[in-house]
Amino acid sequence: MKKSIGIDIKPPEKECKDINCAWHGSLAIRGRVFNGVVKSAKSHNTVIVEWGYHKFVRKYERYARRKSRVTAYNPPCIHAREGNIVTIAECRPLSKTKKFVVVGKEEKRILDIRGEEQVILKKEKSPSSQEQKASKEKQTAYGNRMKPSGSKNKDATQKEAKETQKRINNGLMRGKSTQPLKEDE
Repeated sequence: MKKSIGIDIKPPEKECKDINCAWHGSLAIRGRVFNGVVKSAKSHNTVIVEWGYHKFVRKYERYARRKSRVTAYNPPCIHAREGNIVTIAECRPLSKTKKFVVVGKEEKRILDIRGEEQVILKKEKSPSSQEQKASKEKQTAYGNRMKPSGSKNKDATQKEAKETQKRINNGLMRGKSTQPLKEDE
């Protein structure tokens, strides 16, 4: 294992025999270094790392949010998963799209992946069984959706419909003629 790879990062605790590992193999790193969040770790030894930045739009004199997504090699000694904050470094091309390697990860920080919002999660207790039952009862009472706050009950809407029908029949509503049509003689 190398003592230093040229970046001030703590080496991984696990050992691996991967030749494409920056710490235990012969892969040299050079060029750019980024910190980002692992968005996908579905492929074998590959992660997709994403980080956001602001780009100034001259026409509107404001900043627009943008993001960069890069595929990176994930060595077995680091084994980054979705939500981990990782440091990636540029290396020689390992495949058509992989030109970066994961060189470190922050063990204790995991970010929630929900749109643009990234919140540091703490392990929380799961909701108690009483809270779960209460939320299920609310969902089933309204057919798995919450009742809108301004809605009227069925009886009130039926009453309004009957009153409107009475007005129409009595000729009180405009545009509605209640007199029968005269037949041509």
